[in-house]
Amino acid sequence: MKYFAKKVPVLLISLLLSANAMATDSFKVCWSIYVGWMPWSYGAEEGIVKKWADKYGIDIEVVQINDYVESINQYTTGQFDACTMTNMDALTIPAAGGVDSTALIVGDFSNGNDAVILKDKTSLADIKGQTVNLVELSVSHYLLARGLDTVGLKEADVNVVNTSDADMVSIYGNDEITSVVTWNPLVSEILAMPNSNKVFDSSQIPGEIIDLLVINTDTLNANPKLGKALVGAWYEIMGLMNGTDSAAIAARTAMAEASETDLAGYDAQLASTEMFYTPEAALSLTNSKELMTTMKNVAEFSFDHGLLGDGAPDAGVIGIETPAGVYGDPSYIKLRFDPTYMQMAKDGQL
Repeated sequence: MKYFAKKVPVLLISLLLSANAMATDSFKVCWSIYVGWMPWSYGAEEGIVKKWADKYGIDIEVVQINDYVESINQYTTGQFDACTMTNMDALTIPAAGGVDSTALIVGDFSNGNDAVILKDKTSLADIKGQTVNLVELSVSHYLLARGLDTVGLKEADVNVVNTSDADMVSIYGNDEITSVVTWNPLVSEILAMPNSNKVFDSSQIPGEIIDLLVINTDTLNANPKLGKALVGAWYEIMGLMNGTDSAAIAARTAMAEASETDLAGYDAQLASTEMFYTPEAALSLTNSKELMTTMKNVAEFSFDHGLLGDGAPDAGVIGIETPAGVYGDPSYIKLRFDPTYMQMAKDGQL
């Protein structure tokens, strides 16, 4: 199917989503297990999301989806109004599918949480000729490609096998599995297994794998109260979990248990995550010129792998709007980094 031949189904999806985006009182947000997204579990369980929703006279349901890619697919088809995802996946799934999406919250960037792991081998160069299990065409694939560049290898030097994140830990125990690329908490679980070695991770490409809460742009525009409630809840949770007092420890312990680890394990994952605990920190990255450069690199990787639609003419086929400028087609913007609501949080206007 050619890129331009996708216009009809994309139009149908857009019409359906636009109808659903009318001003309403009830919304659904989905998330999947990852260190930087566990705060949504805590916020839902502790009533923090409800408190902020009540403040604005709306209802917000927070739903966990076990499979990460499936959560984004469900968001893209309009089953959810907002979803946690990375910057790359926001571009290659909803935006490439014609769904205008906004990064409402820039939550963190991976600073070691995503990793290439080899069994019995200790150098990334040893991956040559191996079969690599990863979530194909995700940030794991991107990380692999960036890592291969550092040792003079290409993707043609390995055999990539698409593997669900839900299956990654269980399949790693099989003798024939020798290489995986994944994210925490799966990285920690796999590294605890015998003869497992981390040979490359996201700390070597800082600021490139960014974790977001993405919301349907039409829904946000029609319902600004939803944006205010979600951002307000997020930064309340950030304030609670950051620190060493009993409340912070209790919050992180709850998040650890929800991700099936303990406090020490969760804190170790946080140590390899550049969490933006304040809106000021989030705005620093969001407003930077480096963000547009990162998204250019991501778009080029995505284009090279056919993720922007079959027949897409170039990496800039989809417009990506950032505060520093637009990369790609300014007449076809489908991914937006909008600092408005984070700025409201900084200014105490929520």
